[in-house]
Amino acid sequence: MREFWVASGHHLTRRADHGGLVATPELVMAYLARPELMPPDDACDAERGLHTALLADPFRPVTKADIAALADADARENWTFMIAFRDRLLAAPSLEAVYVSLARKGASDLPPIFLSQLCHLILRNALDGCDDPYVLRAAELFYRSQKATIHEGSLLLADAEVVEAQHQAQHDLHSSPLTAMLQPQAIGEMDVMDDDNAWTYWSRSDAHAMAMNLGGNPQARDGLCRVIERWIGHLLGVTVKVETVASIEDRDWRWFVGLDSEGTRIGNALWNGAAPGADAAERIAALMRLTFDDVRFVDERVGTRPIYLILAMDAEKVVRLKPQNLIVGLPLTSAANVA
Repeated sequence: MREFWVASGHHLTRRADHGGLVATPELVMAYLARPELMPPDDACDAERGLHTALLADPFRPVTKADIAALADADARENWTFMIAFRDRLLAAPSLEAVYVSLARKGASDLPPIFLSQLCHLILRNALDGCDDPYVLRAAELFYRSQKATIHEGSLLLADAEVVEAQHQAQHDLHSSPLTAMLQPQAIGEMDVMDDDNAWTYWSRSDAHAMAMNLGGNPQARDGLCRVIERWIGHLLGVTVKVETVASIEDRDWRWFVGLDSEGTRIGNALWNGAAPGADAAERIAALMRLTFDDVRFVDERVGTRPIYLILAMDAEKVVRLKPQNLIVGLPLTSAANVA
């Protein structure tokens, strides 16, 4: 089996009999190695002591008094977030259950990076054994923001952080950052995934260095559909079918899920019969139709009707997919199982 996404840390978890991931001391220690939690040179003795104690016993109980004893306010905040997150991981039957709970109840007490990292880990588990690079590249949208651009008439998506890094290196070029990277002379040239180079994804899956031709390559769009199917099946225990559509021609559409803030805004406007904006059509990156295999899991108000999924880019042409919207936004009944 080919390896991918080593940076997710999946090798630091344990897969339980139910198929979900379980936190291990090694996973917690990886978080302890993050710069935000490494005691700086001027850290107080209490902070150094707490970090050392947790390295020796990552599951060691940490009280509010332990954190209050830290002299630095930023350190107290970081440790409060970390311990709350760790305790959630330890109390739940799986990381998947933690994610579903955070998606449904809100994660306002946790930095967004924790939710993103959880998504990365869970997707790695859900996609274990996947042999399609198009699916894996599409899955990066779930935990990495993407910069959009039109190149030779097609909508391309590239990792936003990589694009920004390339932009800094090519500040003297007058074309857009992504277009510049697609020029042969560009520093750190970014390939657009196609049938000739897709095989190279396996050796650089953690580099996020391949652009995705979402607008012009049917395999890229199909890959996104397959990821959504796998994500929903893994976390909610229901089987769905997802396919791309050119537009919503359904006069009796009953439900939609915006996969990001802009997609939700556009969908709400259309739902209420209002104009979504002159550039709304240009902002839509993907429009999909979802159906359930078993309608027993579907709210009777929807029944056998399809659910439409809207993915869009913001004013800065950045796509920020929110996978939690697929957890809380689908019209499920209590008959559906969750992770």
